[in-house]
Amino acid sequence: MNTDDSAREPAEHVRFAAYLDELEQVSDADESSLVGGVLADPDPVMAGAAVVRHLDRRAAELFSTPLWEEWAGAMARVVTGHPFPVRRLQEWSLFRAIALGLPWHRDDLLAASDWLQRKAADGTNPEALQVLAESGRTKRIRNTARTGLGRLGTGRTPRAELR
Repeated sequence: MNTDDSAREPAEHVRFAAYLDELEQVSDADESSLVGGVLADPDPVMAGAAVVRHLDRRAAELFSTPLWEEWAGAMARVVTGHPFPVRRLQEWSLFRAIALGLPWHRDDLLAASDWLQRKAADGTNPEALQVLAESGRTKRIRNTARTGLGRLGTGRTPRAELR
């Protein structure tokens, strides 16, 4: 972006880009403080979107590591009162449980957003794939889950079973 473009860019777009840059470079020690600062922005939709982008990046890095619990707890405390980031963090926790074979509930997966259902449908947990093949919210999710079941070689013929 050249200087002329940035002068015409809406202020919230400039702040959004700056927040993403800061969040990408923040140290672990300063992460909670920075996330809280971003969420204090006067534009709550833009701030929530920036924080969710950050949560997605960090959760993808950490969900399968021992660092997850401490990080997720810290983020949960910071995002309290901000529905979009709260929900995304909860869905990452559910995705983690599904991906790592930890306990999870069918109803939680079925109540989850399309984002999480698509993410789980791309995974390898046979129970989650079966739930989504049968009852996923969209045709795309159901088809992706059926393909995943076939890829796993579950010995099932998902299309025949689900008719």
